[in-house]
Parts: sequence; C-alpha cells; structure tokens
Amino acid sequence: QLQASGGGLVQAGGSLRLSCAASGRTLSSYAMMGWFRQGPGKEREFVAAINWSGARTYYADSVKGRFTISRDNAKNTVYLQMNSLKPEDTAVHYCAARTSSYGSAYVSTGYDYWGQGTQVTVSS
Repeated sequence: QLQASGGGLVQAGGSLRLSCAASGRTLSSYAMMGWFRQGPGKEREFVAAINWSGARTYYADSVKGRFTISRDNAKNTVYLQMNSLKPEDTAVHYCAARTSSYGSAYVSTGYDYWGQGTQVTVSS
C-alpha cells in the first residue's frame, strides 16, 4: 500500500515536498518508484522515477532542474522535492511502485501499485 502526502496550495515560485510512504512490504523490494500527475482535463503524465537503490533517476523535461526525487529505504518513503513551482504544475500527484526491473520508468502501465494521490495547486 502506498500513501501519498504533502500536497497543498502554494504561490508560483514556491516549494513543496511530497512524500510517499510504503506499507506492507519494504521499499527496497520495489525495482522502481515513480511520481505521476494528472491536471484538470489532462491525461496522467510521468513526472519522475527512481530505481531501487537510488542510483538512477528519471525526470520529465518539464520538471528537470526544478524537481528532485529521492528515496529513504530505511523509512520506507519516497520524496519529491518540488521547487520553482509553476501554475502548470497544478495537478493531482500520484506515487507508484513497480516490482519488475524491466520496462520503461516513464510508462504508467508498467507500475503495479498506486497511491491515492495528493493535490498540488499553484497559484499565479
């Protein structure tokens, strides 16, 4: 089970840190952890992902240089630090977990488990 938290309302240029806590199994047992988001009237899109060890990270072009994904296996938690937020970052953000080591980190269909989502709203 995945529990996402940390969303909220922030002004443009501000920061938020999202957390995704895993329960029921250790975080290190997941080959890949990812964050996806779905804005109003939009399809779900990839944001960032990190492999089991934290050695490899992946980002959407739209968030590179502004967002940082990290994981703390001891705390069973994945984080998404979001800086320099823009109104277009407004979306429900979901964390996801993939058990397989194979496949693209960018594709949502490859993930096995999903959290409930946390709303991020950025005002202009």
